[in-house]
Amino acid sequence: MSERNENEMDEAGFSGDVSRRSFVAATTLAVAATAVLGSATAAGAATNAVTGLKVGAGKAAFTPSASILPLDNFTSVHDDLYVRVLLVESGSRRVALAVLDLTSISAEAIGLMRAAITAATGIAAANIMVTVTHCFSAPHVADSTSSAGAATYVQNMVTATKSAVADAVKNLQDAQVGYGRGAADVNVNRNALTADGYWLGVNEQGTSDHGVYVARFNDLDGNPIAVLTNYNVQSCVMQDSVMSDGSLPITADLAGAATAHVESQYPGAVGFWLVGACGDQFPAYRSKRYTIDKNGAWTYGVDLHDAGFALLTAQGERLGNEIVRVSQAITRYESGRNVTVRLLTDDVTTTQMETDHPTGPVKTATYTPTDTAEVPVWVFQVGKGVFAGVEPELSTSTADAIRKASPFTSTFVMSMFEGGAKNMPDRWNYDNFTYEARDGFYVEGTAEKVAARIERLVKSLS
Repeated sequence: MSERNENEMDEAGFSGDVSRRSFVAATTLAVAATAVLGSATAAGAATNAVTGLKVGAGKAAFTPSASILPLDNFTSVHDDLYVRVLLVESGSRRVALAVLDLTSISAEAIGLMRAAITAATGIAAANIMVTVTHCFSAPHVADSTSSAGAATYVQNMVTATKSAVADAVKNLQDAQVGYGRGAADVNVNRNALTADGYWLGVNEQGTSDHGVYVARFNDLDGNPIAVLTNYNVQSCVMQDSVMSDGSLPITADLAGAATAHVESQYPGAVGFWLVGACGDQFPAYRSKRYTIDKNGAWTYGVDLHDAGFALLTAQGERLGNEIVRVSQAITRYESGRNVTVRLLTDDVTTTQMETDHPTGPVKTATYTPTDTAEVPVWVFQVGKGVFAGVEPELSTSTADAIRKASPFTSTFVMSMFEGGAKNMPDRWNYDNFTYEARDGFYVEGTAEKVAARIERLVKSLS
């Protein structure tokens, strides 16, 4: 499917460039979800008035209660999981972004969330972006029909979304936007060479982008409404780490800790974590870790247990401090009617592949093409900044290529949109039979094809 060239949204908030697949799928889910949620009066519906940039943000917890634990092997709660909702308007152009502290999210839950946001705002389902922080210390989202606990978990997300979007609507106000960039040495390449080939671990010489990309939305008095951060790392400091009492705790992990620090510095503002190229990036320090000895033999299972939370706190604070430093250093802001807000969506046609389910390193592997697949992409512009999102986990080199080709002052590149998907690695990973390649879903060359499509979409906005 070719990219769309029309970049405007009509008076009802629909994007003329939304792909047919995106629109039909989103609308179908929203209609089905509305039947479950019941009717509601849309607040903040679009008007014909021409206005400048308006922004509202809200958040609410959806943490599973003790009554439904254990859930997906999690047996306790260390800190809350949140859904955060951002509303962005400029004239008749109206877009929403929802971010959840999850590894991934089901189509069912996305449909229900979209319906809740549409009911509260009047924003069309196709103009509501849903993504996750790719946190590995939260239960996966199963279909609500699979168990009573799963049904309650999904309903928690819907209830929290209603609360978060209600706050965002209430707080919607004239705003200004500015962008900045810093760096934090918290991520590390996870493609480590062992005696038997590449496997998961710590590769200090591997490719990493330590860039901390920040967007700050203020009210017209300069007070922050929302701070958005784009960073390349999986939130997996506490993944699989069991406490001394035998419990496996739920936590929003690294993304949650960094965002909580930002919110503590800006009371009343909402922090958003937009996970970047995470397919080849680990936090530098993990509670349960991989080790490689001098002979290249690897092990997994050295666990710090409760002490691992010190690593989480330290790395979250380090990232959070840099986000705040960058935020404070932003001096150039845009506001009013001249702030362009646009959302483009499209599909890239490629081929699925099958390979072995990786359990350890290998020196050779077979990638077998199977069926045709569509890779949806999102490109969201706010003024001089642009946000490009895809479903799969990206490699660092793919995100770098998209940024280098972008004509925008600030370019955010994000994984795990629309619930998330398996890895979409670059050619180096295929050639070296890494976990990222063998746990992938698409044939070699797909990442480069998607990057080229995003480049054309981004350039069409400049």
